[in-house]
This record gives sequence, C-alpha cells and structure tokens, in this order.
Amino acid sequence: MSRLPACPQCSSEYTYEDGTMYVCPECAHEWPTAAPGESPEEQRVVRDAFGNVLSDGDSVTVIKDLKIKGSSSVVKVGTKVRNIRLVEGDHDIDCKIDGVGAMQLKSEFVKKA
Repeated sequence: MSRLPACPQCSSEYTYEDGTMYVCPECAHEWPTAAPGESPEEQRVVRDAFGNVLSDGDSVTVIKDLKIKGSSSVVKVGTKVRNIRLVEGDHDIDCKIDGVGAMQLKSEFVKKA
C-alpha cells in the first residue's frame, strides 16, 4: 500500500490523491502532487541528431535532403535555418526557411550550428 504524505496544514494522515492534487478531507486543503519546479515543460529536452540540446532561437543546419510533402521541392543538405521555435508533436521544430517558407522539421534531421 502506498504511503501518502500528511496534510501540511493540519497534519491529518487521511489525505487522498485526486488527479494531480492531494486533498485533505478534514481541513479541505489541496496541494500539488508534483514537487515545485517539476512541470512537464521543464522536463522536455529536444536534441539534434548528434545529441546537442536545442532551444528556442538557435540556428541549425539540415543534415539530409528533405522532400517537402505535396511539392516537388527539396530542402538540401547544408541549408541553414535561423531562429527556430520548439513545439510539441512529431515535428518538434517550427521554422522559416529562405526560399521555401514556413515549415516544421524533425530534430533528428538537423544539427546545431
């Protein structure tokens, strides 16, 4: 049986978990189950093809010819992409490429410049 923490306000041992919060039935105090500073956004780390950590505003270089879906255009090897933005999802880099326009890239096909 798991041991839940006692209520920090009244020290009651009858606390229970409700979603992402602990709840005390005696004083109705609620507090988060995760420790402060442990948000999912802070834990997410995006790395390039060589393991370097990427962040918003970085410049990257494409390491493989990438076909653009729905077009006959190709993003060539060595194309430098400036000022990237990290987003959630399968394609985790949102950027604007000169001559091509706005698009999303996978971090496994770029290296930090």
